[in-house]
Amino acid sequence: MKETCVSFSSSSRYSAKISQVLHLDNAGIGIRRGRRSIVAASPPTEDAVVVTEPLTKEDLVGYLASGCKPKEKWRIGTEHEKFGFEFGTLHPMKYEQIAELLNSIAERFDWEKVMEGDYIIGLKQGKQSISLEPGGQFELSGAPLETLHQTCAEVNSHLYQVKAVAEEMGIGFLGIGFQPKWGLKDIPVMPKGRYEIMRNYMPKVGSLGLDMMFRTCTVQVNLDFSSEADMIRKFRAGLALQPIATALFANSPFTEGKPNGYLSMRSHIWTDTDNNRAGMLPFVFDDSFGFEQYVDYALDVPMYFVYRKKKYIDCAGMSFRDFLAGKLPCLPGELPTLNDWENHLTTIFPEVRLKRYLEMRGADGGPWRRLCALPAFWVGLLYDEDSLQNVLDMTADWTTGERQMLRNKVPKTGLKTPFRDGLLRHVAQDVLKLSKDGLERRGFKETGFLNEVAEVVRTGVTPAEKLLDMYHGKWRESVDPVFEELLY
Repeated sequence: MKETCVSFSSSSRYSAKISQVLHLDNAGIGIRRGRRSIVAASPPTEDAVVVTEPLTKEDLVGYLASGCKPKEKWRIGTEHEKFGFEFGTLHPMKYEQIAELLNSIAERFDWEKVMEGDYIIGLKQGKQSISLEPGGQFELSGAPLETLHQTCAEVNSHLYQVKAVAEEMGIGFLGIGFQPKWGLKDIPVMPKGRYEIMRNYMPKVGSLGLDMMFRTCTVQVNLDFSSEADMIRKFRAGLALQPIATALFANSPFTEGKPNGYLSMRSHIWTDTDNNRAGMLPFVFDDSFGFEQYVDYALDVPMYFVYRKKKYIDCAGMSFRDFLAGKLPCLPGELPTLNDWENHLTTIFPEVRLKRYLEMRGADGGPWRRLCALPAFWVGLLYDEDSLQNVLDMTADWTTGERQMLRNKVPKTGLKTPFRDGLLRHVAQDVLKLSKDGLERRGFKETGFLNEVAEVVRTGVTPAEKLLDMYHGKWRESVDPVFEELLY
């Protein structure tokens, strides 16, 4: 079972169920690839086909396993978010400005509009999509691509298009992990039903959830696996090394105009957003771990919503296990579809997330070179068998406590975090070498994309520490110049 995924997805009963999802391909979640052309933040999938047989746990496991693909079909999917602001006032973009921007990009560069009711909330073009995070953060979810050259070209093309339209409107975009100047009260709220439900629920489960929603930006990469065993190896390597990625990309040292005491405030925020759905997932390191154990975990993560008839129904705090049994209080008697499961999986936020691919979620948003460096870092480590094995050997004796200690301390101390006999910087040097070697063996001449992080490892100075130096020096304790420094 651990060597292959075929046993999960070959049953005709499962194939019939997966075809429910395939009917709905305007949201692009066919078996072909666990990436969507409309990301989770937009209407998740069109209303589901009526379920003829109830879903079983086996179906939910099979859904994850259907992501397995042979190495030659592995792809790289990169997502990044950025803050839009007015040049004159540095104020966050309002929804009306965002709508104008989306409409103009659609018309000028031939994107299809994604609507929720009367509101434009995103764009799609082929397998790429643009969506809005709760506070208007502008997200590109890239297409699944073969090389980092393609990934970086996609980012550049997107930034060119956004800039071409935004500059005419007096709007700029900022590449940083946390909103450096404005308070929660200053951030506009996007007109999206899913976010309304989350906004009401967040304060009940953590003190920083609204900050996560409205004031953070990330860059992440989504990567494939060939089998259950391959997924487990990559999941473990990704979790163990996620704090190193957090340190290398740390870029959120300011809150409301002042240093906040962290190098990655964005990362710190996740420690008190909702611990039922975030964190370092120690069970991934259990001998028994596999697709089924992740399903058990996900079934116990409280739900946010169900999407029916183009509306979000508030099911916050309810159980997907109850839904499987037809006992969901917000939809009594109704049974879930695979679309509901897909949507539920997008509401879980650990440092590495499993869907039909793995998402590396530990890095702050940053300027464009870093948007190319983040996928390069992980592709070199996880898509090369030798590097992956070396990572697993290197981290094999790290304890749950040590991994959690790094998770807790890195947002504050970055590469200077003490680890065993030295500093995390020393581990990062070894890890970066493995990533570079892995990229070299891929043979696509991709190692140049690591230059941005090589400098960080060489000096031990994170991007956030550079910003703090400027704040205390030439910026004379003002954060306003960061809008120019990190402007795309």
